[in-house]
Amino acid sequence: MADLAFFLDRDDEDRLVAALVERGHRVEVRIGPLTDPVLAVSGATPDVLLVSAEPDRLSHALLAGCDARGIRVIAFAASDTARRNAAALGLFDVLDAGASIDAIDDVVRGRAVEFAAVSRPQRSGVVLAVWGPAGAPGRTTVAINLATEIAAAGRTVALIDADTHSASIAPVLGMLDEAPGFAAACRLAGQNGLSLAELDRIRQPYSVPGGTLSVLTGIPRASRWPEISTERVRRTIDACRDWADYVVLDTGFSLENDEEISSDLFAPRRNAATLAALQAADRVLAVGAADPIGLARYLRAYPDLLELIDDRPVLSVVNKVRASVVGLNPHGQVRATLQRFGGIQDPVLIPADDKGTDAALLAGRALRDVSPRSPALSAISRLVADRVLPPVVAAAGRKALRRRHVARPVRAG
Repeated sequence: MADLAFFLDRDDEDRLVAALVERGHRVEVRIGPLTDPVLAVSGATPDVLLVSAEPDRLSHALLAGCDARGIRVIAFAASDTARRNAAALGLFDVLDAGASIDAIDDVVRGRAVEFAAVSRPQRSGVVLAVWGPAGAPGRTTVAINLATEIAAAGRTVALIDADTHSASIAPVLGMLDEAPGFAAACRLAGQNGLSLAELDRIRQPYSVPGGTLSVLTGIPRASRWPEISTERVRRTIDACRDWADYVVLDTGFSLENDEEISSDLFAPRRNAATLAALQAADRVLAVGAADPIGLARYLRAYPDLLELIDDRPVLSVVNKVRASVVGLNPHGQVRATLQRFGGIQDPVLIPADDKGTDAALLAGRALRDVSPRSPALSAISRLVADRVLPPVVAAAGRKALRRRHVARPVRAG
């Protein structure tokens, strides 16, 4: 038997208290959300403290107070943030929030058990770079909605604004672009100080039901581009691979490296972030606009992109497809143009949706939050399901999408 203290969410606490009391343990104290946990444990003598691993509950001060009184701490992690917090504090007894009562009882009693439920995730995230030529083909729109759709399928996603010419993810999503973001991560990476805990600190969360989306905003002023060097970008992307299942990079347009001609060999490069991001990506989504000028720009820049990234796969995405600027059968004409002049087969075509994208910009939200029936969103959802996620996850995502549409109430009249 053990005397227990609880510092958990109400639902978890109610579930565990009843089950552990049935197994002979005693409840010493239940710490409320408005109570100082250090004072609470100092005024009691529990053998074990069961606590949520979230940063607002599990802290250095609480661990120090428990250590001083010989109180064992068992943490429960329900998110990656909680797991990283427990790992940063050096806590060994970390269980998944959904661990079985038998496993929890064994840990409370100090039995030697295989911690199959203990969460120490090791991931190597997939890096997707979204690039497009000059002329606003919709790189940021595609990157944002690509990231939200992947997150909605239950994956953790990092969305990074690596555009050193015109960073725009923050204003598009209604976030503060003066907050630390990609530039802060690059500075920390240059000092060998970019940890998962630091990424959690400088990120800006974006709520996506069913998943997690963390945003590293871009530089608020274009003059700050020297802070983002090639090596710093590479180190930041490497750190983000261990931070998220998918890393979506919104890059700049320019593939030029001619700064070497006009400046000192060791001078900063304006396009270093874009070039480093593309070279570090596992896959590149190349976005072009579906109009005569946009397609011409895309076809001129496409060979330069292929030369830069060597043999990594490229998926051509043509945005804003509409008959008013291309003519009859716009999808067929765009495919034929790409095939004839660029040898590009099987592109992803995203129809124009000015109404939906304008509403999203006005609200400072992604398309799925403002215009769930948007044809552009439907095309991006199919892209995620068919071309990005593994087949099993993609199938689950499509079922969830169907359930969401079925569950939508129908208004009378």
